[in-house]
Amino acid sequence: MSVPDDKLGASVGSPVLELLYNNKEETMRDVVNEVYKKMKVGAVAWVRPVAAKGDTLETFQSSYEHAKALADEGLITIGDVKRQADNMIEAIRIHRIA
Repeated sequence: MSVPDDKLGASVGSPVLELLYNNKEETMRDVVNEVYKKMKVGAVAWVRPVAAKGDTLETFQSSYEHAKALADEGLITIGDVKRQADNMIEAIRIHRIA
């Protein structure tokens, strides 16, 4: 028996909807980690959103946090961050050190 989407939210309550939203967030592509894994030690790369893989400028904003986490672990350094006039990040330059 299927339940229409509009009735599903009413029947399960908001905590379940929040859980579904959080699961969607967790499956978001980690562009920085993907680029890091393909790099050789000592290499430098610009990380940008890839529209063909479903990335948007809005979803790319969390990539800076992922890059900072890798930098905190001592795996990369962040060389430069290019921002648009509205302060949205459009590219991150990373250097793999480990």
